[in-house]
Amino acid sequence: MKHSRKPLLILGTRTLAVEFADVISEIKEFQLSGFVENMDKARCSEKLENMPVYWIDDIKDLADTHLAVCGLATTKRSFFIEQAENLYMRFAKVVHPSARISSKSTIGDGTIVNPGVIVASHTEIGKHVILNRGVLVGHHTKIGDFVTIQPGANIAGACSIGGSTYIGMGAVIIDHLKIGSQSVIAAGAVVIDDVPDRVMVAGVPAKIIKRDIDAL
Repeated sequence: MKHSRKPLLILGTRTLAVEFADVISEIKEFQLSGFVENMDKARCSEKLENMPVYWIDDIKDLADTHLAVCGLATTKRSFFIEQAENLYMRFAKVVHPSARISSKSTIGDGTIVNPGVIVASHTEIGKHVILNRGVLVGHHTKIGDFVTIQPGANIAGACSIGGSTYIGMGAVIIDHLKIGSQSVIAAGAVVIDDVPDRVMVAGVPAKIIKRDIDAL
């Protein structure tokens, strides 16, 4: 017996949203139905990837039949997500078939797991997390809501990553570390010590280069 594919909307209309559309095209569970814009209503007048672009206020009529994910790399995507939630939109868990998530680990609603990602056992991935291409997440690690982890980053076992933190491409975080909320780990950084909230670290080994930042 064949099951119908679930209609899915992507919040966002920029390049990452288009990239996620390609990822979703290879997932049998979902059928992409369009994109959603919340800043420039003029973008709704033209199709994107040959699909409609809906204005945020108009998706309320789709909430009963559609799911959504957010296609923005910024950890401030929480504002767009909150708008959709206030219109009763529910969020999907999107996992590319080439990714491997341990059956003993969990991911939250709205999280996108891209091609080549590996999540080891007994790990908790929060809501609306982006695990970009080739990300590795070790065992017994906890990743908070709205975290962005960019391609090739490697987070070792027994780590804790605070909410709305941004981890750049190719960054390495060794085991048993605590990374604060709303912090930025620069691309290529090698983190060997705990990182407090709202700082940017960079380098090998990583050092604090900015404090009291607003996350990306």
